[in-house]
Parts: sequence; C-alpha cells; structure tokens
Amino acid sequence: MPHSTELFQRSAYAADMAQQLLRPSALQLNLRSGVFLSGIRRVGKTTFLRQDLVPALEALGALVIYVDLWSDRSKNPSALVLEAVRQTLVELQSPGSGLLQRLKGLSLGAVGLSFSFQVDGLGSPGGATLAQAVVELVELAKVDVVLMVDEVQHATFSDDGIHLLHAIKAARDAVNPRPDMPGHFIFLGTGSHKSLVTEMASRRTQPFSGAVAADYQVLGEDFVSWQLERIRASTPGARLPSLACASRGFHSLGHRPEELLKALVQLQNTSMAPDPAFELICQTLASTVADVELRQLDELGPLARLLFDRIAAAPERGATGLFRTQALADYSGAMHARVDAPQVQGTVDKLVSAHLIMRAGHGLYQIADPFLRQVWREHKALSSHKAAP
Repeated sequence: MPHSTELFQRSAYAADMAQQLLRPSALQLNLRSGVFLSGIRRVGKTTFLRQDLVPALEALGALVIYVDLWSDRSKNPSALVLEAVRQTLVELQSPGSGLLQRLKGLSLGAVGLSFSFQVDGLGSPGGATLAQAVVELVELAKVDVVLMVDEVQHATFSDDGIHLLHAIKAARDAVNPRPDMPGHFIFLGTGSHKSLVTEMASRRTQPFSGAVAADYQVLGEDFVSWQLERIRASTPGARLPSLACASRGFHSLGHRPEELLKALVQLQNTSMAPDPAFELICQTLASTVADVELRQLDELGPLARLLFDRIAAAPERGATGLFRTQALADYSGAMHARVDAPQVQGTVDKLVSAHLIMRAGHGLYQIADPFLRQVWREHKALSSHKAAP
C-alpha cells in the first residue's frame, strides 16, 4: 500500500507498533493475546491503520487482513470478516496474484497455495472454521497473520458479532500456543467507542478478556508543522498562525485534523493579526463541534445533563458515587421529582451507548472525549462568571 504525499505519514509510530506486535520482547508477549486500540472519532485512526500500520506490518513480513465493520452496515460482522479472509485465501491460491507476488520472497513460489478445504465454504455449515483456515494459512504461507478489525465494538451489538469474536479467539488459541508453528496469529481490534473497546479486553464475560487495551496516540505538533508547511508551499502568501499558536488551537479542537484545516481556511478571510484571529476561530469551532456532539444530551433528557455535568466536574480520573443516596437527592432536587437508582442506571447506560461517557472501572465513570469535557467545563466557568454579581 503506497504512501501518499497528500497524507501525513506516521512512520515511527507505525514501525514501533508493528515491532511490538510481530517481534515482541519478553515483556510484550501478552500482545499475542490480542490488542484493542481505542480513540475518539475523527482523529485519524483509520487513516493511520491503512496508510501507516498496514505497510509497516507488511515490511516485517506479515500478511495483513483488514476489515472495517462500518464499511457495509447491511452485513453482519462475521460476514464482513469471513469475506475478507476468503478474498485473501483466493488471492493466495491464484498464480500471479499481487498478494502472492508480494510474498514470493518468502519462498511461496508463483503457483499459489493449495488448501485442504473449499475456500468458498469457509464459515458455512459443514465448511472449514476460521480457526482451521488460519492454522493452514500460517502453516503453508509460513508468515505471521494479522487480522485488523476496525470499529470492532460493533461486534458486541449482536449474537453474530459475539460468535465472531469467539471464532477469532479460537483461531488465536489454535495457532499461538503451538511451538511448531512458523508464524503467529495477531488480532488487532480498533474502535472509536473507548468504553466498549476497553471493556472487550477487560470484562471477564468477553471472549478476549485479558487482552491488551491501549489508547491511540493522537496527532501532535509534528502534524501541525507539516500542515502549515504544506499550505505555505502550495499557497504563497497564505495567512498562517505561528506553530505554537496553531498547536494550541489543534489541541483545543480535540486533535481533529479536519477541524484544524477548517480553522486555517477561515483564517484566510480575516483581517486581524493571524495568531489572535486563529485563537478566536478555534474557540468558535470548538464550541460548534461540542454543541453538535452534546446535542444528544438534550435528546436524553435533564437527568442525562445532570449526570454528564457531575462526571465532567469530577477530577480527570473520573466520578464515583453516581448512585449514592446524596447523589440521588441532588438529582431529585434539581429535577423537582423523585429520582431512583434504576433511573440513574438506565440513563448512564444510554450515555455510554451514545459515546458521551465511559466506564473507567467499577463504579467509576469518565467523559469519553476529553475535548468535550474541556469545552463543557469552559462553558460552565463562563456561565458562572457571567452570573456572578
């Protein structure tokens, strides 16, 4: 997969992650149990996976199968994954295919692989299981196989998805513990719903309980510098903020590349000095983005806003005691109606499903997107200041 000069390359981050996944140190062997990478929406995760991480894994000799569970919502998760696996196996069976040519340096030859099962029947009643297919793939291709499932949390929303996760776990267990295997099977699940993705690795009821949960590393000042230089080179005379100001603005926009570019475009239509103008633009955009995200609170009702406010006001590690007697009394007083624990639990569950809050531990809740927490707190501070005599 070639790099594009139109996209920012995160080669070092990708190379480090690929090294850990495929050639882990003794302290990193738990990565072979599975890795769940989470990050908020619109911060460049999918771009990183496809543009940077897949090539980095392939450069180390791995065979990567990438699936996006959001690519076709009319299909269930297992259908999407099995379809991607079948396509890979068909390519490896086909002499002269691009995938076979890429792996030819690994002594596969040009005639294609021959599997003991019907590829078309993979996953169907009477056909080969995913575990059987992965075992043969590793044995014949003699490579590490990486299954990368983007927006993996959607697998938790249906029985089909849960069955898929069990099938992937069975494939992992069929390959990785065997000392005679010429490669390993690595599962990487990524998603934008941090709470659900984290729970997939931490909850005992989940198939991948005990796997590794990690946070996606958001873009930083090096990306901001690249974007500024790109504009400067293509548009001589463009109005641009200083790198320090642009980096602060990018942070205030939740590290979202699209919003940074939008702010830089708006800067071209101002007559103010670039830095103060850019700061003002970012503040306005951040508020607008937050308003769109938080509109769901209005739909969920006043109790949702009270709970969100309580969690946002708590220390960064999160809020506890949402169901205590005093908390229930506070909600009841604010709403002028009795609020009980089941009501709170129901609303908390809705807030989690809406990606607004996340469970960070037993009885511990955090705002899912730190950007929203920051904007909410700024709005509260401004309201308090205006209300002061």
